Amino acid sequence: MDKGTIVRTSTLLVALINQILVIYHKSPLPIKDDQLEQLISLLFTFVTSGVAWYKNNYVTRRGHQQKEVLKQANLTK
Repeated sequence: MDKGTIVRTSTLLVALINQILVIYHKSPLPIKDDQLEQLISLLFTFVTSGVAWYKNNYVTRRGHQQKEVLKQANLTK
């Protein structure tokens, strides 16, 4: 795995753990206001999920070109 994949995966894992803690009313952030904490947690999860999805899938024109090159070289499953 390359460094970017490791960073994205670990960040996504932290976001998911944080979301689980918020669901069970365990405060991962020292904030008293519950709504603010939930908003921050939700925003963090959406951002990291979006980045992980975008980076790990061929959604751009350049990504589609890369996928074709990988297919031609028989490097994909």
